[in-house]
Amino acid sequence: MGDRANVIVVRDHGPHELYRTGWAVGLDLDLLDGPAAVLAMLPELRRDGWWLDDDTAQGGILLDLGRQALLFFGWEGPSTQLRHRTATFELIRAAWPGWEVRWLYDGAAELRGYVGLEPEYVRCRDSALAVAPFLAPGDEDLAGPDPGGVLVTVGDRHCHVASDAFDHPVREGTPLLDRLADAPEHQVCRLHVNAGLHLDPEHRRLGWWSLPNSPQAYETPELWPGWTVQFWQDDWERHVRAAGGRFSPTPFDPGADARAAVLAEAGDRRSRRARHRQAR
Repeated sequence: MGDRANVIVVRDHGPHELYRTGWAVGLDLDLLDGPAAVLAMLPELRRDGWWLDDDTAQGGILLDLGRQALLFFGWEGPSTQLRHRTATFELIRAAWPGWEVRWLYDGAAELRGYVGLEPEYVRCRDSALAVAPFLAPGDEDLAGPDPGGVLVTVGDRHCHVASDAFDHPVREGTPLLDRLADAPEHQVCRLHVNAGLHLDPEHRRLGWWSLPNSPQAYETPELWPGWTVQFWQDDWERHVRAAGGRFSPTPFDPGADARAAVLAEAGDRRSRRARHRQAR
């Protein structure tokens, strides 16, 4: 598989070990079997000292065995889905008793910072911004129970949905305001989107959130001079409250049904990995 992620292991506060895997999508599912299972995967991973950058790291995990800390992030997988995020974290924490379990919103840079390396090494400052197109109601990209997408609301008057296959719209800064003038309108968003942005132009305030990691997440205030910027991390319910009825996702069960779905997906991933090993 071509989806890449770094796996970092710190043993008893010693030097870190750096690995790379091509199974980044669904990396969170590998964590459901606990630390011993993750450590057992290491011999099959590449160990070449290559740190993936913001553009190429589609996921990452770090195990600090001495401090019992698990840090991870990803672009895809059940931990990035509105219906399944809570259940995924519950299952991971149950499989890692006594461990600190933490999501990294700034991805690869936070992995490097944790082991005492310069985060700037993985930044892609010269990369052009990937501007997300806005999608009309009924667009095929918004079909299915977990379509993703980025919801953008303006006060309690406007509601737009952008593709999540591009940079989060908050990274456009104030030029986003001009683009919204021609964006297709949604009356109410009931989709299970995985990121969002709420704008209050009158008071020059905004709040944004994301379930996938978002590179340079903590630098967004620099892109909105004169605005008060709040990063809500994964708290999508704050967006619901702020949007004045424009964001009302279809109700879902975050408990038993979601846990069963995540466990089933994890079982399928184990089977695919087993077949892949046999075919090598």
